Amino acid sequence: MRIVFMGTPEFAVPSLKYLVLHRYQVVGVYTQPDKPVGRGRSPVPSPVKRAALDLNLPVAQPANLRDVKVVPQLAELRPEVVVVAAFGQLLPQSVLAVPAYGCVNIHPSLLPRFRGASPVAAAILAGERFTGVSLMQMDKGLDTGPILAQAQIPISAGDSTGSLTTRLSFLASRLLVDVLPRWVEGEITPRPQAGSGATYCGVVSKKEGEIDWSLSAVEVDRRVRAFQPWPGAYTRWQGKRLEIIESSLLPPDEAVAVGQVVARRRGSAVLGIGTGDGVLGILRLQLEGKRALSAVDFLRGQRQFLDAVLPSV
Repeated sequence: MRIVFMGTPEFAVPSLKYLVLHRYQVVGVYTQPDKPVGRGRSPVPSPVKRAALDLNLPVAQPANLRDVKVVPQLAELRPEVVVVAAFGQLLPQSVLAVPAYGCVNIHPSLLPRFRGASPVAAAILAGERFTGVSLMQMDKGLDTGPILAQAQIPISAGDSTGSLTTRLSFLASRLLVDVLPRWVEGEITPRPQAGSGATYCGVVSKKEGEIDWSLSAVEVDRRVRAFQPWPGAYTRWQGKRLEIIESSLLPPDEAVAVGQVVARRRGSAVLGIGTGDGVLGILRLQLEGKRALSAVDFLRGQRQFLDAVLPSV
């Protein structure tokens, strides 16, 4: 089976590697152009590009799939299927029409829930007990195509977007190599998505990470997990950004004011911060310009943090 793979972030890498491991003929890899990073603005390749080069696969990096050169170049590869995993661009109809068996998208949610750009974070924010991956036959809409297959996993109390995305990426790779041959052989009938249960999620902005301590401890804890590793859930202390990297839920205490930092020992938590409903336990945090520390180590150097009152948004 001749496959063109389109993907960019780390989430897509296991699926690309699994295709090669299972001896699919990956005839081309499309990924986003290298991004300038750091003070020197040096161009850095995407995780998919790095993986493709390690696998000796040809790489294309079109800035826009609507460029007139894209379709002829893609057609020359004669793909039977185009596999898409977080590529970063919508595929125009001209690209969708190239492969004989269409374009198959790997989406990290149980569609039609959480269509859009940030489905893993959205599932954590919504307090979902389960999430999963969907293999979808792509159409011109945003994650609206019919479903070929789905698989689900539970969301644990300690899952962040980073850890959950990693688990979903390996789930997706196994599902992909199981479904592709059955799809091409005509053994799978695509199932239209139910429009009534559809929800959408946009790109997470840096501003969304700022913590509003008037929310409940449950809601703040979800934000800490949903916005890890990016943009991070943060507050302000002594004029600096203070990121809460890992948190837990503590027993409620009416004596703790909203935003107040108190000493609390439960498990690995030695700090608590009052919220609009309950106390949030703090396990790891990072002050701007410093390295990330456990709450125990942070307190050793910042004793004045106790009894501070952190601002709400």
